[in-house]
Amino acid sequence: MTPNYILAIDQSTSGTKALVVNSEGKITHKTALAHEQYYPESGWVEHDPIEIYENVKKVITEVVHLASVSLNQYKVLAITNQRETIVVWDKETGIPVYHAIVWQCRRTSDFCKGLKEKGYEDKVQAKTGLTIDPYFSASKIRWILDHVEGAKDRANEGKLLLGTIDSWLIWKLTGGSVHATDYTNASRTLLFNIQTLTWDDELLEIFGIPKTMLPEVRSSNDIFGIINDPALPVIGLPISGIIGDSQGALFGQKCFEKGMAKATYGTGTSVMMHTGSLVNAQNGLVSSIAWGIDGEVSYALEGIINSTGDVLKWVKEDLELFRDFTEIESIATSIPDNQGVYLVPAFVGLGAPYWNPYARAAILGMNRNSGKSHIIRAALESITYQVKDAIELMKTESNIAIKELKVDGGATSNAFLMQYQADILGNDVVVSLIAELSALGSVYLAGLAVGIWNSIDDIKQLNQESKHYQSVISSELRDQYYQGWKDSVKSVLV
Repeated sequence: MTPNYILAIDQSTSGTKALVVNSEGKITHKTALAHEQYYPESGWVEHDPIEIYENVKKVITEVVHLASVSLNQYKVLAITNQRETIVVWDKETGIPVYHAIVWQCRRTSDFCKGLKEKGYEDKVQAKTGLTIDPYFSASKIRWILDHVEGAKDRANEGKLLLGTIDSWLIWKLTGGSVHATDYTNASRTLLFNIQTLTWDDELLEIFGIPKTMLPEVRSSNDIFGIINDPALPVIGLPISGIIGDSQGALFGQKCFEKGMAKATYGTGTSVMMHTGSLVNAQNGLVSSIAWGIDGEVSYALEGIINSTGDVLKWVKEDLELFRDFTEIESIATSIPDNQGVYLVPAFVGLGAPYWNPYARAAILGMNRNSGKSHIIRAALESITYQVKDAIELMKTESNIAIKELKVDGGATSNAFLMQYQADILGNDVVVSLIAELSALGSVYLAGLAVGIWNSIDDIKQLNQESKHYQSVISSELRDQYYQGWKDSVKSVLV
């Protein structure tokens, strides 16, 4: 039997990857290109959407050439993308009216503050699961309409379209014949009602955005269209598996059941739990659509931790307590426990469940015998305590017990950190041995769409390579360590 392959695009904040994945879910080839980051003013971040699409074409062409697979063996193109970043373009010419405004951009802080002062926060959160914040797409769209000459009039005349990066790529790849997005990306715009699964007229009025600009919203495993760009070697290939990157990682981690959760360790850490049905987030968590399959949606809770990997960078570069990250595991295990030393990494305040922007970082519990090994171990342990804080908040708000924590990201290579995470959670921690989880999530969905896999059960059998950590400490000791953390946090709250 001739093997089948899936082509995947992972369009992230820093660059674009193309991957070739076989019917066993294995990545056989990949290529990548970075794109320019634009910072026109302090706190502003932009990308050039034309450059991003040109890079998409380049990496597709390159990876197809590298793979040397017959073109008829490719069955579908999957796309996962940076969320919340927004593009507005001319319906006729396809030319963006302005650079893409990136999720990190804070230019609309005053506008969002004004909406909160007008009392819209509770209404917006009830409909979208999100808070009014520049992070999300709606205020960025409004900024473009307000600040690009003629944009508001052209939008009101039905001449402009908008979309997150997935929509932009679908529109370009199909030669302008398809204007669509999926439920996950729509749920991050502040314009989509995650209960009715529709663009919300009241939200559109609050943000001043014409409904004619919006893409059609579909399930992640729909066939969105056919590639119709003659510059590409895979013209005629169907497009499916559209999903935002964090939700893509949740699906790639196979968190298919209620109570399954994943954490991605980076500079900060994203913790996401599959809740099945909608849970109204409080205390700084946000609710989002996890994915949509065949018209049925599942929901997730998400919590963002500000400083995890960043605290290790601080200990290395500012305190200069070690030279290389490979050293820290042996240093941490050179002592039997933290001996009462805790590091609270509140460098930019504390997030969920504390939400205190005025808290400041501190190292507590030191005595004359404390040394660099205690500080390094306390820095590592602070990551696990913060993840536990987020998980405990999710469990409280959802009334769902987690089954295990699936983890990815650079810090997962530290065996001490992963073991301590399992010890402090009292749950198994499962480390994926595959890095490209967002892309695999989109690939799995696309494969379902075209029949490469017939069910979720088929996907469960793929890419099972992982390392498991189980708690090895008593519940009494776990509680003692965690209480020490909570007491330390209290001492920095103001």
